[in-house]
Amino acid sequence: MRRIILLLFLNSFVLSAFGQDLKLPLWEGMPPLQSNLNSEEERTQEGILRISKVQIPEIEVYFPTKQIQNGQAVLILPGGGYRILAYDWEGSDFAKWFNSEGITGIVLKYRLPDPKSQSSPEEVPLLDAQRAIRLVRHHAKEWGIDPDKIGVMGFSAGGHLASTLSTQYELELDLEKDDIDKLSARPDFSILVYPVISFRDASTHSGSKEALIGKNPSIELQDRFSAEINVTDKTPSTFLVHAQDDMAVPVRNSILYYQSLVENGVPATMHLYPSGGHGFAFGIGKGTVENWRMELISWLKNN
Repeated sequence: MRRIILLLFLNSFVLSAFGQDLKLPLWEGMPPLQSNLNSEEERTQEGILRISKVQIPEIEVYFPTKQIQNGQAVLILPGGGYRILAYDWEGSDFAKWFNSEGITGIVLKYRLPDPKSQSSPEEVPLLDAQRAIRLVRHHAKEWGIDPDKIGVMGFSAGGHLASTLSTQYELELDLEKDDIDKLSARPDFSILVYPVISFRDASTHSGSKEALIGKNPSIELQDRFSAEINVTDKTPSTFLVHAQDDMAVPVRNSILYYQSLVENGVPATMHLYPSGGHGFAFGIGKGTVENWRMELISWLKNN
């Protein structure tokens, strides 16, 4: 018995010293706008962990060791065209990397639009992102996070969601609210990696656009989800990275957003690389784009 107690104590000490990852649902019970749970979440692992049919959204929190924890946190939104989530490639792998820099990495498994199980499916991803930021702020003190140093990072369609959150963080739907919903959903900074930005420009990613707002959306809906026309002077400072040879999400998306940030007096940094394609993630083996993460860390330290 003493041996078991000792082992439990040592295990507890290790978790305390090196951080203990955890998962939390965004809401207790049925999430807002979820009319039913009509299917099970699907996961496939073929080099990249792809998750689809998400109906119960949650955050997965990765903690750095307390010795190097610096109070910063990044909410990470994986891409996947609003049809799947590239969960490790553009999510948990980055959360673990952030840990090595003293940053708490938080991956959001957000719901994907599904008219069969959701009312107002176009509102669901943003609603999940707002709630995730608020949930992190709610737990900031116990997690060793500065509530004024919580940013958002999004890749591709996740970048679209991150830019939407950065420009529509104050949007409120007519839904029942709790104390967590009273907290600010504004990110303190944004990191957009080969992001989808515009739904009205010719450079849009048609797959993401159709998945979120349908085949024949109104002009009003297209404009609402085009982040470049929703930037204000309250939009958080932003780091953008994109490759010129991105054939899936043209580099013009990042350029449009950068121009809007500059026009509104929002501090912005943009790194464009001649090659790297789309979905390069860490960029390892992709030439000069491989160095973009070091630029990001420098930016985070000076932001």
